[in-house]
Order: sequence, then C-alpha cells, then structure tokens
Amino acid sequence: MAEPGTGTDADSPSNTIAGWREWVSLPGLGVGWIKAKCDTGARTSAIHAFDLEAFERDGGPWVRYSVHPWQDSDDDAVACESAVVAQREVRSSSGHVEERYVVSLDLSMVGREVNAEVSLSRRDEMGFRMLIGREALRQGFLVDPGRSYLGGRPKRSVRRQNRGR
Repeated sequence: MAEPGTGTDADSPSNTIAGWREWVSLPGLGVGWIKAKCDTGARTSAIHAFDLEAFERDGGPWVRYSVHPWQDSDDDAVACESAVVAQREVRSSSGHVEERYVVSLDLSMVGREVNAEVSLSRRDEMGFRMLIGREALRQGFLVDPGRSYLGGRPKRSVRRQNRGR
C-alpha cells in the first residue's frame, strides 16, 4: 500500500508508484512538461519527433529532430540533437513495423530521474506525445492503472497550454 502523498510502496521503498498517465520532463532536451502514458505493453519508450535529420559528430551517428511537447498543438516546438544509440525495427500497436532511431534521454517522472532508451516516431495522431515503456518503468516504477498524475501537475497556466486529454 502506498504511503499517502509519497508515491512509494511502504514495503518496497525503491519502487515509486506512477499513474497510467504522468507529466514528465526531459531536462536534457529543455522540455519542461510533456504528458506521457505509462505503457507496460511497450518495451521501449517513444516520443513524438519530426524533421529527423541524421548527421555525424565526433565519428558517431547523431540525429537532429524537433519535438512538440503539447497535446493537439504544433506550438512551442523544441529543436533537439541526440547521439543515436541504435536503429531498430519497432512494431506499433497497430502492427505496422518501421525502422526508428533510438536515443538515450534522461526523464524526470514522479520525482525520480531515470535514463531511458526512447524511439523517435511520428505520434501526432496518437493520444499521447510520449510513451514510457517497460525498460524505463522497470527502473523502480510500479504503475497503478486506476490513478493519474501522481507526480503532480504543472501550474494551471502551463496546463492551459496543453488542453488535450
């Protein structure tokens, strides 16, 4: 049972309880808030990314891309660059297979910061601009499918910018 207000399981202090959807920040990209779905059915996390451009830096593969952090909005695009960890074929929930760039990102959720491999994909038609998959969740998160936003929410003025879902 979670201790009230802590988000942690009293019997397992290393586990943090997360709701099925949470506000996440990506400090390395300068993304203060993005709504994410905690998806135990997905192995790898994914983020909505567009204008992907591969390039080389210091002899290694990198990718330049943009992120729209707000649901149902093209406002406030964030320009990003990340080292490519891998290129993988990923099967979407609809069964479609596509090759995606995978990058390593630090993400902050429910008061914890973890590093996760994140695939870059067009998610503008999906309900959430970001999915948090099992590989990230197994770093000490337990998902309560009956709860949301256990890590808190941004200020009301910020939330109003993100009126979707």
